[in-house]
Amino acid sequence: MPDKELISGMLREEGGFQKALRSLLANELQMTVNEFCLATGISQSTMYKILEEKREPNLRTIRAIIKAVRYLSAKPDERFIAIIASHQVLQTISDSVKVGNKDINLREYPVTTMEDAIISAVMAERDGALAIVCAPIIAPTIERILKIPVSPVIPRESIFEAIERIKGDI
Repeated sequence: MPDKELISGMLREEGGFQKALRSLLANELQMTVNEFCLATGISQSTMYKILEEKREPNLRTIRAIIKAVRYLSAKPDERFIAIIASHQVLQTISDSVKVGNKDINLREYPVTTMEDAIISAVMAERDGALAIVCAPIIAPTIERILKIPVSPVIPRESIFEAIERIKGDI
């Protein structure tokens, strides 16, 4: 994967991240620095300083570049929204959803505890998720940890159905 080349370049030698990024832009992504910056929102000034080795990238910038590279190099069928929920909820989920004119896959991350949900959210972001859908009780915590959009499930209909089922027992 292209992002692994960036990381190994960074660890291998001084300036290795920059060399790997230049090669990645030219060969894998076939983009200019300006095109990469426009597509990702990363500042042109920052990118040029990094590529010309006038500035060492900080961790936040490295993360942003790696995230952008993952997104730009992903094949359309690799892009996905992560659904973090219990096994019971995941049984009712389809495999993809239409976003504009594109089909986006839905990838399931089954969990049973809050800790599992947090770990799954981090794993989903690392796996390249475009966004995360999860329970409202854990969404605020996950939003603080991740850089991708998080949307809580609002189960209004299922609450009313549960109330109807229990009415006869009270």
